[in-house]
Amino acid sequence: MSTEVNDDQAELAPVRAGEMLDWDRLESYLREQLPDLEGDFSVLQFPRGSANLTYQVTFGDRQLVVRRPPFGTIAAGAHDMAREYKVLSQLHTEFPRAPRALLHCADESVIGAEFFVNEYREGIVVWDRVPDSMSGFDNAGERIGLAVIDALADLHEVDPGKAGLSDLGRPEGYLDRQLRGWQRRWAAVEPEVDSPETAAVMREVAARLVKGQPRSQRSGIVHNDYKIDNCQFRPGDPDRVTAVFDWDMATTGDTLSDLGTLLNYWPDSTLDPDSDAAFIAVPGMHGLGLPPRAAVIDRYGRSSSLDLSDIAWYEALGCWKTSVILQQLYARYVRGQTTDARMGERGALIPPLARRALGLLS
Repeated sequence: MSTEVNDDQAELAPVRAGEMLDWDRLESYLREQLPDLEGDFSVLQFPRGSANLTYQVTFGDRQLVVRRPPFGTIAAGAHDMAREYKVLSQLHTEFPRAPRALLHCADESVIGAEFFVNEYREGIVVWDRVPDSMSGFDNAGERIGLAVIDALADLHEVDPGKAGLSDLGRPEGYLDRQLRGWQRRWAAVEPEVDSPETAAVMREVAARLVKGQPRSQRSGIVHNDYKIDNCQFRPGDPDRVTAVFDWDMATTGDTLSDLGTLLNYWPDSTLDPDSDAAFIAVPGMHGLGLPPRAAVIDRYGRSSSLDLSDIAWYEALGCWKTSVILQQLYARYVRGQTTDARMGERGALIPPLARRALGLLS
């Protein structure tokens, strides 16, 4: 099995130590289930993701993507491979930016966990800088940002029934379940939190979210982790998102929760960079030249008839949920369930993000 990496493939790298799978078993299983696979088998890893383990497997000149949950204890309802497969096997018919899923395996004996396989799409993911192929465009960062917002607005226009996903979730009571479920997730990892003060802020945010919960206006497909680095572009084209990734938390519910999540990740040059109000979970994005949050809300509002006056509550919800996710990743590192050193740095991001959530609710 070859694990060479092309230097031009910035999104791919040799598989990290400690994240190897039973490649022989995987190869045999895939050749059996997808009989049109021919040629030599090789594996690379998409190394920049934080949670699910994602690999590019190649058979000759055909490339596929294999996704499985991370090693270690998994929070209830998290890293749901069956859900992600269900979404991606259907959604592409109504939302072409969703890569098509090809195969789901519930047999954990193959690679040690449930997993699924989807088509590989070649393109560029924007991380902490404008890609070289787009750097010559005027206002490239602003155009990237607007394209990300437009793709989200398009997703929220999809009729779940037409996409075969009317049974994906239970829209009624969505926000109630979100609040209860994420409180349970926090409780499961709070023992590993770095300070009692942070734990207290997180509990206070939860209480204020419950008290100030708005009435949901419309239900639709919710990605539940929508952000710039879950979007893919063609090289040289900053104006259209061509693919959206990471659908394992997707459901049907209050679509404004997705806009709140996106705002939670969004840097804003109009704010004091040293304030909690400006803090985001991926600080490297500040140099992208994205439009400010007010422009994000305005752009989304042009495609939506929804009242956006409560959007600060949804952004606080996004900050709080992201803090829980970061604590889950940090707890896995503290417990020795991952060898990825990046996870050990996640704990430091939680206090300012939690304080930002509290500020949005004040």
